Amino acid sequence: MLEKIIHFDKNLLIFLNNLGNEQWDIIWLTITNQYSWTPLFVFILFLTFKTFGWKRGGIVVLSMIILVAFSDQFTNLIKNTVQRLRPNNDPEINHLLRTLINPQSYSFTSGHASTSTFFSMYVILLFKDKYKYIWFVLFWPLLFAYSRLYLGVHFPIDILVGITVGVTFANIYYFFFKKVDKKIFT
Repeated sequence: MLEKIIHFDKNLLIFLNNLGNEQWDIIWLTITNQYSWTPLFVFILFLTFKTFGWKRGGIVVLSMIILVAFSDQFTNLIKNTVQRLRPNNDPEINHLLRTLINPQSYSFTSGHASTSTFFSMYVILLFKDKYKYIWFVLFWPLLFAYSRLYLGVHFPIDILVGITVGVTFANIYYFFFKKVDKKIFT
């Protein structure tokens, strides 16, 4: 059963990756770069301080920094435990892929997918009662995660599990944040 899933995963990646073409490459290379999203982060910082003020906003920003650090380390723990080769390093399929970058770390799970989803869902949970359109933040992790398929550096399962981990952790993290926030600011 697991072999069938992995076979399907590889074939789906080959299909999705080969939908790309040179005209779109620069766009997806830009999307996959974390620094390209700086305006979004600055906007979220602005909303944070506008909504929560300087003192409470500072605590929220600190919680976001801890969130990213935790997500990054958790992802690295999983990657180094599972040790699944990235598609661009998998000799079975790498010759069938369009790869534009060549990371050497492991593939499972996608840190781009898990951390961006974790962060975005946390932001949504923080602001959903205050800003009607905050749900648009979800476009970021979806584009960010798909860029990894386009570039041939993650399998679809890596992305799906990363998104699932991100959503799960965001809800747990928000639950605990509310408890700490209530103790500090009530």
